[in-house]
Amino acid sequence: MRSQPSPVHDANSSGQGAFGELPDWDLCDLYTAPDAPELARDMGWLETECAAFGAEYEGKLAGLSAQEMLDCVQRQENIDRVMGRVMSFAGLRYYQQTTAPERAKFLSDCQDRLTTFSTPLVFFSLEINRIEDAALDALFAANADLARYKPIFDRLRAMRPHQLSDELEKFLHDQGVVGAAAWNRLFDETIAALTFTVDGEELNIEGTLNFLSDPERDKREAAARELARVFGQNVQLFSRVHNTLAKEKEIEDRWRKMPTPQTGRHLANHVEPEVVEALRNAVVASYPKLSHRYYQLKRKWLGLDALQVWDRNAPLPMEEKKIVKWDEARALVLDAYGEFDPEMARLALPFFEKGWIDAGVKPGKAPGAFAHPTVTDVHPYVMLNYLGKPRDVMTLAHELGHGVHQVLAAGQGELLSSTPLTLAETASVFGEMLTFRKLLDAAATPEARKVLLAGKVEDMINTVVRQIAFYDFECKLHQARAEGELTPDDINALWMSVQAESLGPAFEFMDGYETFWTYVPHFVHSPFYVYAYAFGDGLVNALYAVYQEGDAGFQQKYFEMLKAGGSKHHKELLAPFGLDAGDPKFWDKGLSMISGMIDELEAMES
Repeated sequence: MRSQPSPVHDANSSGQGAFGELPDWDLCDLYTAPDAPELARDMGWLETECAAFGAEYEGKLAGLSAQEMLDCVQRQENIDRVMGRVMSFAGLRYYQQTTAPERAKFLSDCQDRLTTFSTPLVFFSLEINRIEDAALDALFAANADLARYKPIFDRLRAMRPHQLSDELEKFLHDQGVVGAAAWNRLFDETIAALTFTVDGEELNIEGTLNFLSDPERDKREAAARELARVFGQNVQLFSRVHNTLAKEKEIEDRWRKMPTPQTGRHLANHVEPEVVEALRNAVVASYPKLSHRYYQLKRKWLGLDALQVWDRNAPLPMEEKKIVKWDEARALVLDAYGEFDPEMARLALPFFEKGWIDAGVKPGKAPGAFAHPTVTDVHPYVMLNYLGKPRDVMTLAHELGHGVHQVLAAGQGELLSSTPLTLAETASVFGEMLTFRKLLDAAATPEARKVLLAGKVEDMINTVVRQIAFYDFECKLHQARAEGELTPDDINALWMSVQAESLGPAFEFMDGYETFWTYVPHFVHSPFYVYAYAFGDGLVNALYAVYQEGDAGFQQKYFEMLKAGGSKHHKELLAPFGLDAGDPKFWDKGLSMISGMIDELEAMES
């Protein structure tokens, strides 16, 4: 007898605990269960429609009229939407419990089937890129509805110099499920299954990393050493994952004639390499006045001769031990959003009321936090691992910012709603900043203000300095892998070279810290993703400065920017605010906000 499918919103309900009632996802807005008839219907439709699309259009794109091209694009958009719904359901269900074999199998089976179904679609981008510019421009001029999709065509055509033959592109498409996707799954499942023992308590990685910000130094040290022990035991496997993925990328980049390992990411982000280089150089040049200076202050506050890695995120001695209950966190963030503009709070409210957030720490749940946009005719979902710390409130504000952005951009439709990574962090970091400023304005004492300022500086250092150090590590890793296989010791040495430079002379590094590259998921899932965090933070700092200066109509312009989704280039989006990320001085403006906060902290010491 076949067992009944379990509900998709029942995985280890968070329940009533120290933080209050934490919400679980309700994925029924996607599908009610893995064997839901609606899911079977959509899978059947996708198989038929992908085949029909290929049969009708392959070899014929160059001869389509403007109206026929519009019909073609909208059919592809509809296919993307239904595929996105299926994979959102399978992926979100898996992230709830990555150690459940049936959920991993369901996700893999969905990936396999959709990869097979979509093979007849591979021709589309290849043929679009063979059409002459003048012919495409004439189609856009003839049909305003088609012209709305021009940014999609522009992005496809940016890949023209790197396009392979039709046969090779189809091979790479089909091979994807046993290539990077399979190594990503191995990484995710290995990380989720790791267990750590701290003070006799067995924990997953999220609970162990949480101890690195514990008030008790002995507990922080025990957690750091346990992380190092377990990472060290698994370093060969993680080294194999990184070696394989970096080599696979190098081979594909070589075939595509990509000039650098970073080129593909820059193209995907619709950002010029020189803009990223200007950001990277500005941050690295600022290490001494940002992280080096701040950590010397923190070393003094903690009364230490040197900071160890387990002190990096330690609470300050004057910081009150405080657990922020879920309802309090919700009220704080919604109030901060509402004070900026009531519309922003209104857009955030359904996340709390309609099962769009999964907040609790649970066995097998993926670590970290994210907002998943799903598809434009449903809504985003937010995942947290909420442990009641003030920083967790900031994470809630951050991910809700993503969610609001995704809701607003949905009006662009499936193909144009997705925002490049460099701009995807805008609303999230802005939401964090609003919440921080609300807390800072309410600080009752200088000590409370100092704690808040220090916390924000640390978050910004983690977002800007740490992520650019991560970017440099990846650049070095991919460059070194191109010369040959890397041993774990080789990768460890690359990691330490950027850690000492970015954190500065206040730190000593324990034996074992050299393996801490192993758990960073971005290196595996999205090479060179990390600079987007620094880009977003710098951009938001510059935006917030404009807001503080009382720019007329800022809120309206801000909402219009978010509604644009991926339909505009960063230059177009920032122009209404008088900003230009292509100007090297732009990044100095954002970094000076962090430096100014450190100035205030230093002044409190005198």
